[in-house]
Amino acid sequence: QVQLVESGGGLVQAGGSLRLSCAASGIIFGINYMGWYRQAPGKQRELVARITSGGSTDYADSVKGRFTISRDNAKNTVYLQMNSLKPEDTAVYYCNVGLINMATITEVWGQGTLVTISS
Repeated sequence: QVQLVESGGGLVQAGGSLRLSCAASGIIFGINYMGWYRQAPGKQRELVARITSGGSTDYADSVKGRFTISRDNAKNTVYLQMNSLKPEDTAVYYCNVGLINMATITEVWGQGTLVTISS
């Protein structure tokens, strides 16, 4: 069983920064992608950023230039550096990992961490 442990959420004023971390633990044969989604109240969950095993990244248009995703493959950890935060970034942020097992990829989700941006 693989678990994802998220940390780094909290309350910050607009214009501030936060860094989220997500560490995967357990029996891990390989990780294809690691990423972050978010879900604001009354809205659908949306992709924020994703990074592949090769280091390719993908960002939501709303966070490009402000957020940076990175990963430490040795630690099975993904980070999300969030700068110039806006009230509309307020949401529960979920870590999302694609685990490689034989020829399949299994998706695993973290429990979520709340990010609140005050104006």
